[in-house]
Amino acid sequence: MTEKKNIAIMGAGLVGSLLSLYLAKRGHKVDLYERRPDLRKNLIDGGRSINLALSDRGWRTLRGIGIEEAVRQVAIPMHGRMMHDEQGNLTFQPYGKEGQAIYSVSRSGLNAALMNVSEPNPNITYHFSRQATDVNLPTNEVQLRNLETGSIETVQPDLLFGADGAFSVVRGAMQKTERFNYEQSFLEYGYKELSIPATADGGWAIEKNALHIWPRGKFMMIALPNIDGSFTCTLFFPYEGEQSFAAIKNEGDLLAFFQEVFPDALPLMPTLAQDYFTNPIGSLVTVKCFPWSYGGKALLIGDACHAVVPFYGQGMNAGFEDITVLDQMLDAFDGDWEALFKAFERRRKPDADAIADLAVMNFIEMRDKVADPRFLLRKKVEAKISAQYPDVWLPLYSMVTFTDLPYSYALGTGQMQDEIMHKVMKHIQRIEDYDKPEVQQLLERQLIQKGKLKKYSAETNV
Repeated sequence: MTEKKNIAIMGAGLVGSLLSLYLAKRGHKVDLYERRPDLRKNLIDGGRSINLALSDRGWRTLRGIGIEEAVRQVAIPMHGRMMHDEQGNLTFQPYGKEGQAIYSVSRSGLNAALMNVSEPNPNITYHFSRQATDVNLPTNEVQLRNLETGSIETVQPDLLFGADGAFSVVRGAMQKTERFNYEQSFLEYGYKELSIPATADGGWAIEKNALHIWPRGKFMMIALPNIDGSFTCTLFFPYEGEQSFAAIKNEGDLLAFFQEVFPDALPLMPTLAQDYFTNPIGSLVTVKCFPWSYGGKALLIGDACHAVVPFYGQGMNAGFEDITVLDQMLDAFDGDWEALFKAFERRRKPDADAIADLAVMNFIEMRDKVADPRFLLRKKVEAKISAQYPDVWLPLYSMVTFTDLPYSYALGTGQMQDEIMHKVMKHIQRIEDYDKPEVQQLLERQLIQKGKLKKYSAETNV
């Protein structure tokens, strides 16, 4: 049996709370230290609660600890994108095959549910309002300030996990060590949370089972459903420019802008001005770094080592998948934590980088392309290819969202598919053109040349 450890997790968010359950299941004693107060008792971070899109990778991790069904009770399936054009016309784009969906869930609601599941475990203890002020990696000592009393305490766990988000204090300590590579990049866009309330009878004002998008080229708004009938909306907007956060200075500017670009949404948003001028502007950052560990003592996980922008809906899912992979590796663990941490970071780094790049690419797609008739035609053609060659052509979105194929594999395969689609679409002006012999011959030739005529298999899914 592996020696049981005293483990400290910095950060009691989604990844930290779920990780505690997996570690406690193996008999380790886990203490979680969270800078914020208990979110179940205090409304925190108002206006920063972009709803989450749970997909297959996240569900797999929840299933592994036996809480999938409990979470499904507070999650709403979204079977596709509902596009809103500037005249209010709607176009629905399914995400995958019939029955496939991603699930809208409240960040705070899911976090509270994970806390409620883990807190009764005698091997798990939460410590709220504890701000890490210093991390000594060689000794694994963490200095904490109690934000309620002002007192300082020091803890020295056997193992330290940094699950403390994109601006991780644990990673900050690692950045001061030799040969640590770090990169962060911000989009020139921020986001602001807005809302569409439930109807008078408690229902949903727009289609419940869809992720709504108002694409407008240089900016966009999205809306995800909540179980109380409301929608959480997010405006992704440039910081500066003619149409930007800087340009909207008062309620008149705001209402005129929404009347022009989001006319069908405006009547559904009675608290628009209050939401807009009260809620803060959030930033959108990508973080890449390496290594993720220090000796056999400390390991970064989730956003602390690979924060991504939210446009593929995979930030939480990727963090949860970290836990799944780590848990699988622990099945063959021989007691060498340093070797385990190094193997883990080598395995996950390519996939973390891939989903970071995919998320930025999907922002461009959602913002610029989803309302383009040519893009919609291409999606229909790709669906036909997938139906004709189901063993060799799985669309990129489906690979990322509805499988556990590695993100790096999905990115590479998606790039090959994009090259093929570019050539095929030169010969297609309408969907009926797909069945022309010359198109079919070109497609088959391209699949062979790209080496795509191979089945997805267990060997592919490493």
